[in-house]
Parts: sequence; structure tokens; C-alpha cells
Amino acid sequence: MSDVMNPAADADATARRNVFILAACLALSMTGVTLIMNISALAGKMLADDESWATFPLSLQFVGVMVATIPASLLMGRIGRRVGFTLGQIIGVLGAILAAFAIYLGSFELFAAAHLIIGFHNAFWQYYRFAAADTASESYRTRAISYVMAGGVVAAIAGSQLASWTSDLLSPYLFAGGYVCIACLNILTIFLLQGIRIPNPISVGISVAGRPLIRILRQPTAIVAIVSAMLGYASMSLVMTATPLAMQFCGFVLDDSKTVIQWHALAMFAPSFFTGRLIKRFGVLHIIIIGALLNIGCMAINLMGIDFNNFLIGLVLLGLGWNFMFVGGTTLLTETYRPEEQPKVQAANDFLIFSLVAAASLSSGVLQDTVGWAAVNAAIALPVMIAFTLTVWFKVAQGGRAEAK
Repeated sequence: MSDVMNPAADADATARRNVFILAACLALSMTGVTLIMNISALAGKMLADDESWATFPLSLQFVGVMVATIPASLLMGRIGRRVGFTLGQIIGVLGAILAAFAIYLGSFELFAAAHLIIGFHNAFWQYYRFAAADTASESYRTRAISYVMAGGVVAAIAGSQLASWTSDLLSPYLFAGGYVCIACLNILTIFLLQGIRIPNPISVGISVAGRPLIRILRQPTAIVAIVSAMLGYASMSLVMTATPLAMQFCGFVLDDSKTVIQWHALAMFAPSFFTGRLIKRFGVLHIIIIGALLNIGCMAINLMGIDFNNFLIGLVLLGLGWNFMFVGGTTLLTETYRPEEQPKVQAANDFLIFSLVAAASLSSGVLQDTVGWAAVNAAIALPVMIAFTLTVWFKVAQGGRAEAK
């Protein structure tokens, strides 16, 4: 009787189970990403004939995410979340093993191809945050999204430690052990994913499911959601990618930049334990606006000096700003589509986001090398102000009532 009388409570019980599993899966996936961030450039430098190509495999990984984002979402719209996520993890196992094999062979080209495949894998698990909302009631949806993102806290700590422990695990093939470790993380994730309970998809394809995509994306709410997440993520990627290079140029050692990046990663994901509650209390538009202001604060701190504390405080503000803008944008987007429209809207959203993130990642090192740290930070002023201005305009235009339901 209680289930009949209170279907929202029953849905949220399922959602909480899904959130717990998806948060654990995100923690494992993000741990793999953090591990790669620590070792890929070093392995690339070891394998490449020209050291200037050392970061190319990592950049190719972002390209892989961009390319696979739309196919991954549409495929899950046909076969369901659990099967789709499992397939993504299998791709990750293959990519990680291929990377380890490339190190064994000493092949830079094969190593780069492996990172492209790992990028395909990353495109699938990026949808964990949306999957958390699939079975949640409107009252629990914002917390479901933010709780899943909180799984990244584990990665902020574990990824760097695993990089240290596994670098010479398969000596003399340095860093191969790290990729074998990533394959093991993916296999563990496959087992966890079998516990999620998400209904079979309604959509049967991009051309026949619901309203035309362009009509959905032209909604002011959708524009604000996508622009906020896209510009917030790209700005974060631009500054974060350049930070180790800038700190090295300023005379800091590897442990210093590692400390800054770890605190940055914690600032990215730790707020997710309460971001959902903040959105429920203050409204999603307020949270996005605060996120933009935090990014402006990051830029100001970084432009004020090049002491260790400038880097540390600036990157912490950058992580907080990313969390508020990305989680806020994701939450707002869930209010723009019907269930049958979900795959194509989420695919378009993530394609736009990761296209710009890939461009930011590829250009970050170039900007740092050619025009310096100050220019890297100044470069985020315009995109962040665009997101800020658009969100404020939307809030005023809606009379202060345009908040996520």
C-alpha cells in the first residue's frame, strides 16, 4: 500500500541505490583519469622520438571523448544504461592493456592510439551523472547528480598514490604497471555496474524521439545550462592543464605542483556532497552565478602573483567554480527534455562541452609556452563573463523564478 501511495519514495529508494553504485563507479573511473594525468606525459616523453610530442597521447584522449560522446549516448538510448556503461568499461580495459603493450613494444604510435580508445571509454562514464537522475524524483534529482559527482573525491587522493605505487611495478617497462592498474579498475567497475536498476530506454533513435533537437536546444533554459557547463569546464581545463608547466617555469618542484593539483581536484568534487542541497535551497541560477564569480576570483588571485599560495588558492577557487557551474548546468539541463528526448539532448550537451574542453586542453600548453601564465588566466575572463552575464540576464528575464524544479 505504501508503495502505491508514495511512488516518489519508492523511486528515490531505487535512485539512492543507483547513486551509491554510480558514485563508486565514478570514483574508480576518475581514479584512472587522475592516474593517467600523472603518467601519460612521462610515458609519452619516454617513447617519443621528439619530446615535444610527449603530451599528444593525452590530447588525443580528449579528442576521443569528443568523438564518442554522441554515439555513446545514442547507443545507451537503445540498449540501456547498464549495458552501455558495461560496454564502455570493456573498451577501457582494451585501451589500457593496449597502452601497456605499447610501452612493452616501445611504440609511441600505438601508445597514442591506445589513449584515443581510452577517450572513447571516458565518453561513456561521463553519463553517470545523468543516469543518477533517471530514476530520481524531482525533489531528489539535484542531490542525486551531485552525490555521484562526489565520487571524484576518492580519485583526487587515490590517483596520484596509485601512480607512485605502480610506475615501476613492471620494471623495466616504466609506467606499464599504471595502465594495467587502470584495466583492473575498469574490470572492478564492470562488476559494480551490474547492480544498477534503471528502466529500459524509451527512445528508439535521434530522428523519431520527441521534438526536434534544435527546438529543444533553442530553449533559453537549455542555452543557459549548456553554456554554463561548457564554459565553466573549458575554463577550468585551460588553467589546470597549464598549471604544472607554469609552476615549473616559476621554479617549483614536482611535489609542489602535485600538491596544488590534488587540492584543486578535492575542490572540484568535495563540494558535491552539498551542492545539491545548496541548489535546492538557493536555486540553480544562484549557484551557477556564484561558480562564475569563483572563477573570476581564481583569475584575480593568479594574476596577483606567482607565489605558492597564489597557485594553491587560485586552483582551489577554480575547482569550486567548476563544481558549481558544471553541476548547476547539468541539473538545469534535466529540466529541458522529455524522457524520450533524453539521449539526443544529453549527447548534444556533452559533445559541445567536450569539444570546447578538447580545444582548451590542446591550446593550454601552447598559450603557456608562447605568451605565459598571465595570458592563460586572462583568456578565461571573456568566457566566464559570458556565462555570468547570460545567467543573470535569464534570471532577471524570468523574474527570479527560473529555477530548476
